[in-house]
Amino acid sequence: MLKRLLSHDYPRSRILAVALVAIAIALAFAPFLFPGSKALGVAAKMLVFILLVASYDLLLGYTGIVSFAHTMFFGIGAYGIAIASTRLGEGFAAVCIGVAAALALSLVLSLVIGLFSLRVKAIFYAMITLAVAAAFQTLASQLSDFTGGEDGLTFKNPLLFSPSFEPFEGEVFGVNFEQTFGLVLDGKVFSYYLLFAVAALLFLLLLRIVNSPFGRVLQAIRENDFRAEAIGYRTVVYRTLSNVLSALFATVAGALLAIWLRYTGPDTTLSFEIMLDILLIVVIGGMGTIYGAVVGSVLFVLAQNYLQDLLKVAAGALGGVPVLAQLVSPDRWLLWLGVLFVLSVYYFPAGVVGRLRLGALRRRA
Repeated sequence: MLKRLLSHDYPRSRILAVALVAIAIALAFAPFLFPGSKALGVAAKMLVFILLVASYDLLLGYTGIVSFAHTMFFGIGAYGIAIASTRLGEGFAAVCIGVAAALALSLVLSLVIGLFSLRVKAIFYAMITLAVAAAFQTLASQLSDFTGGEDGLTFKNPLLFSPSFEPFEGEVFGVNFEQTFGLVLDGKVFSYYLLFAVAALLFLLLLRIVNSPFGRVLQAIRENDFRAEAIGYRTVVYRTLSNVLSALFATVAGALLAIWLRYTGPDTTLSFEIMLDILLIVVIGGMGTIYGAVVGSVLFVLAQNYLQDLLKVAAGALGGVPVLAQLVSPDRWLLWLGVLFVLSVYYFPAGVVGRLRLGALRRRA
């Protein structure tokens, strides 16, 4: 059962297996283990980034395609939900229409970009996708009547996912969740578990894709596209399909983020900073390893949200040492995040997952 669920792709490292199980349990029970809006928001962001980064790893790690348009599809998913909800009103019908329209638009755009651009060499394709993403971001910022412009769009979720929705009062199955866990079972908790269910399902689907014959062909194209073409595979078709699949998964990730935030704007989905974050997470976790998206996303989001708090504690402890206190000032968290990234690349050139698997292989030998 587990073998089929993981598509015969085991972690192949005890440390990695324990880490993945711990992450899965922590995310599954995050509302109960880590009560509080910030902690729940961090867990939700992890789920979104796991799906987003895994979809990009399908493109970069398994097919060898460098694209800077991934956030464009991420934004299309978010704007699809936001525009449908503001135009049609709150309700599941608006959510379904928004997701369907976003997926259709992403399908067309990714197909067009793939068919017309993937024939060129890697660097030129990357530049084309960068230009397309920049144009789309500019368009989203200027069409204020439709997209809300720079201010973005704020909308209401269906009642089930609204924070004001509290269907249970008092005890549920004999348990008072507010007294026992400090948790109110409201719409925010339901929306979190929607994110968890969709992210987990699509993550397992991505595992199935990369371990299928289709995924093996993508890896062959990554290693040597001329050889793959010579033995009969139409590389442009496979690369285009990989581009389309990656875009569709990214679109769903954007829709999940919009549902969680109840807001969509250029800075939350379309900014180039998010694209850089995706690249960093792929490198940290390990390219060509779907599990790397899980490890990398968790490490990056934790550092992004709690590094400042750690530096604040360190600065308070070193208050008597002026130079060190200034060096670990919370205002310099981006500097330390960069240092951590450089160290992770230096010590884990194959990513965390790659290093753990290599270590396990050496111990077996």
